[in-house]
Amino acid sequence: MIRLSFGDRVMTVIIYMLLTLLAFMTFYPFWNALVISFNSGMDTALGGVTFWPRAWTLENYGIVFNDARLLNAFFISIARTAVGTATSILLTAVFAYGLSKKELMGRKFYMVLCIITMYFSGGLIPSFLLIRELGLMNSFWVFIVPSLVSVWNMIIFRTFFQGLPAGLEESAKIDGSGNWGVFFRIVIPLSGPVIATLSLFTAVYHWNDWFGPSIYISSEGLLPIQTMLKQILNSNIVSDQLAQLDSAAQGQLAKMRTVTSKSLSMATMMVATIPIVLVYPFVQKYFVKGVLIGSLKE
Repeated sequence: MIRLSFGDRVMTVIIYMLLTLLAFMTFYPFWNALVISFNSGMDTALGGVTFWPRAWTLENYGIVFNDARLLNAFFISIARTAVGTATSILLTAVFAYGLSKKELMGRKFYMVLCIITMYFSGGLIPSFLLIRELGLMNSFWVFIVPSLVSVWNMIIFRTFFQGLPAGLEESAKIDGSGNWGVFFRIVIPLSGPVIATLSLFTAVYHWNDWFGPSIYISSEGLLPIQTMLKQILNSNIVSDQLAQLDSAAQGQLAKMRTVTSKSLSMATMMVATIPIVLVYPFVQKYFVKGVLIGSLKE
């Protein structure tokens, strides 16, 4: 066993203290929002609610799950994330597989065109005009089509595919498989780590995106949960939510006085955040391998 000097031990203690402080600063805002979401809104307004609910209540979540608009926004986000992630990963992988073949004519030219788009974009106004001309305004497909292919993900896929043994594809083709057969029967099953990692990153993008829908969607029925949450945090619809309760619910709410705009906002934030957070533990083991793939040279 290597004996650490006094200076090394002091430095180790300082590093662990700084990491602990950083972890606390990162985790505490999320925990406090969760605590407030389970605490009486009127009690929260008095202050002092930090690490544990002082006045437990489920009224905040009751209003959230009884609001048809929020439930619809939640299902829009689920549909967008599922469809957007599946289509983006599939098309990006197919594109990358083609560019990984050295016999492809103009391969370097295509790569240069793709890389240019990573550094230069048309900007918000040209993007808006393009989306409008494509007829995607106020449509569910405006969530899917613009992000079908990610150049960064394509480069990672391409690097991974180039590292696969050429003998595997040659053996499959000798057995009668075509390019599509090789791709779906050989390449995709071997690409589990990179697919899992890039799928998570793509899903997080689709789930967390609120800016795009706020520009391209005018129908409230197509707004995802994050855009709806942004409106709630801006106090645009909290009063509407409370006002739309039926008379019996309003009477009970007035009697219990447990819900405020802040407590309702925290409950909505938890509903919008927890689903995507729960995905991370299942793909964490793929992170290191999947992310490092793109850093390898050809």
